[in-house]
Amino acid sequence: MAEVEAVAAEGPVGAGRHGTRARRHIWAIAALVTASAALDSAFALLRLRAFRASTYDLVIFDQAVRSYSRFGAPVAIVKGVHNGFGPGFSVLGDHFSPLLAVLAPLYWIHDGPGTLLVAQGVLFALAIVPIWRFTERRLGAGAGYCAAGAYALSWPVAEALAFDFHEVAFVPLLSAVMIERYDAGRRGRAALAAFLLLLVKEDMGLLLAGFGLFLLTRRGERRAGLAYLAAGGAATAVCSKIAIAAFGGDNDYYWAYTSLGRDLPHAAAHVLTHPWDAVALIGTPPAKLAMMGLLVLPLLLLPPASPLTLVALPPLLERMLADRFANWWAPHYHYNAFIVAVLVLAAVDGAARLRENAWLRSRARRLGRFGRRLSPGWVPAAGLLAAAIITVPFFAFGDLSDPALYRRNERASAAAAAVAKVPDGALVEAANGVGPGLSGRTRVLLWDWQPRNAPWVVADVRRHTFPFPSVAEQQRRVALLKASGYREVFGRDGYVVLHRDGPDPW
Repeated sequence: MAEVEAVAAEGPVGAGRHGTRARRHIWAIAALVTASAALDSAFALLRLRAFRASTYDLVIFDQAVRSYSRFGAPVAIVKGVHNGFGPGFSVLGDHFSPLLAVLAPLYWIHDGPGTLLVAQGVLFALAIVPIWRFTERRLGAGAGYCAAGAYALSWPVAEALAFDFHEVAFVPLLSAVMIERYDAGRRGRAALAAFLLLLVKEDMGLLLAGFGLFLLTRRGERRAGLAYLAAGGAATAVCSKIAIAAFGGDNDYYWAYTSLGRDLPHAAAHVLTHPWDAVALIGTPPAKLAMMGLLVLPLLLLPPASPLTLVALPPLLERMLADRFANWWAPHYHYNAFIVAVLVLAAVDGAARLRENAWLRSRARRLGRFGRRLSPGWVPAAGLLAAAIITVPFFAFGDLSDPALYRRNERASAAAAAVAKVPDGALVEAANGVGPGLSGRTRVLLWDWQPRNAPWVVADVRRHTFPFPSVAEQQRRVALLKASGYREVFGRDGYVVLHRDGPDPW
């Protein structure tokens, strides 16, 4: 009787301790998410204030989401005019990203590009939750915090934050939820996350196809794997070849595989008949191999030990098989953020599999006490975190040590003074680096080589800016504008503001 009473008394105490630990983890995860969101948002907003953001692409998304917030189609005049699609061009004809519409209500609170940067910071940070859950099941709670920290400080996240805002903001969260919820047995929630991924961008079906490949490696999951594989492939084809054209886009605009063929059928036939050509393309130029090395080295080469890496394989090959758009295989853009959460989860799973490997366990036993010290799950996860911290100074987060990020230098002060000369509501052709400073209160066009006849022009004649080939061309463009009737109303540190009276052409 006394034993029964003791067990009965022990049960609630144990449950209470478990509940206390759970609450502590909830608060700790909430603090980690909050800190990460604050870091990401502050970093992006500081870059915006310092005029380190760009019209291409921040203003494009700002105009599109503003249009959504006013219950219209996601029109981005800056994209349509510069790329020859016309001022009424919907960004759904560029990339099929209808999920951007969920950000529209935020513009009722604050209308401006800063809203997108904060939203992106929060969305990136929220991926910490499924990463922690997945890691906690594999390696323990302590490892979960380390893996979440490694993701939050990873260079793909930092580089995405440094390159304005993109639809990739949704992908780490949704891809991590898809994998973690499926792993937890919540197949319906995983399927919902997968469906939402298809609304992020036209090629996100490739992530679903990769997830299907992963499921094909698991017993009892092959039917689900085939379903994900088929759904992902079909969605990519429909969104790329039908939806984009339906919204006024060009299906071949981003075709980057001319070495393989002029279109997808010819490229597929080439790969089947000349597979080594495709293999050679993966390493041509060698910068592709360097970039792929950068993806796995900070993850301690652990992702290849897990079949979860298959999830990232199709979207990675989409870029590595290309022979155009060199930014696709450069680290200093947002493209690697599409697969970073998947690779972190693959590293965690790879570490867990290596710990369970019979041969490695036997070698650890032979090492005695030292081997036992290597067995805790937090050790490889701590290695991931340490590696991520080591990479910080070499990528975008390294800019946090730059004093000019916090206090405007002369160039940034001149840019602020230049944009202040343009009145609210005006149509303005803006240099790539100053467009975001105007987008919240004016209608921005990209200042390029083509006359747009906007009443206002904010040019840069000192530093090379997209899309001009050289500073000399920028200076020549300003001279032509002056010759056509524009007068200079401001000039400082290379920034020139031009104005011409006349009707608004758009």
